[in-house]
Amino acid sequence: MAKQPHLLVEEGDLTDIALVPGDPGRVDRIANHCDDHTVVASNREYKLVNATYEGRELTICSTGIGSPSAAIAAEELEAVGVETVLRVGTTGALQSGIEIGDMIVATGAAKDEGTTKRYEDATVPAVPDYDVLTALVEVSEDRDAPVHVGPIATDDAFYAETEEYVSEWEDAGLLAVEMEAAALFTIARRKGMRAGAICTVDGNLVEGTQKGETEDDELPAKAKNNVERAIEISLEATRRL
Repeated sequence: MAKQPHLLVEEGDLTDIALVPGDPGRVDRIANHCDDHTVVASNREYKLVNATYEGRELTICSTGIGSPSAAIAAEELEAVGVETVLRVGTTGALQSGIEIGDMIVATGAAKDEGTTKRYEDATVPAVPDYDVLTALVEVSEDRDAPVHVGPIATDDAFYAETEEYVSEWEDAGLLAVEMEAAALFTIARRKGMRAGAICTVDGNLVEGTQKGETEDDELPAKAKNNVERAIEISLEATRRL
């Protein structure tokens, strides 16, 4: 098999499970929590590292921003033998009282993006794998980590999330909005993979708080601490899966 055109990897290069942050910089942050790590490839928005966490071999692969690039990552990861993808990201809250720094484990994602429409009808649900979802929730509970569990929205247009959109999502009871989960859930289900997502809140759209320019200056101490906590939860969930 030839190398995948975007990830630049081939069968046998990666492990069976991948943590998939959007930001390539977070690949290094996750890797620094592991016992050892080796860079496998780096191309465009995609940086891939193989690592070991408490004896569990895993891959870390950034997806870039949005469902199109996340879908490419999921397709190519599956093509080289990855069986599980677990998103570790950030998200904007859609309900009053959800604070910056809180964590959200997604039980499903509204498909308010264009990528999944090229795969299937919008009425087909985008949901995580039960075992991955359960592992994330159980690890959060074991570590006494405050986490909201429920449905989110996946959107394409960061700067077009109008008050009308936000109000509709809020009224529907969606907890937060981000840009990749629906594509990852959809492709994983269609390809026979497992998928899940845990995200740290970096702003609250209904309360008017927005993220800053970089992860270092956009987040208060609680949020920075909980980005680290979300990484630790995802790594422990990976070890259990």
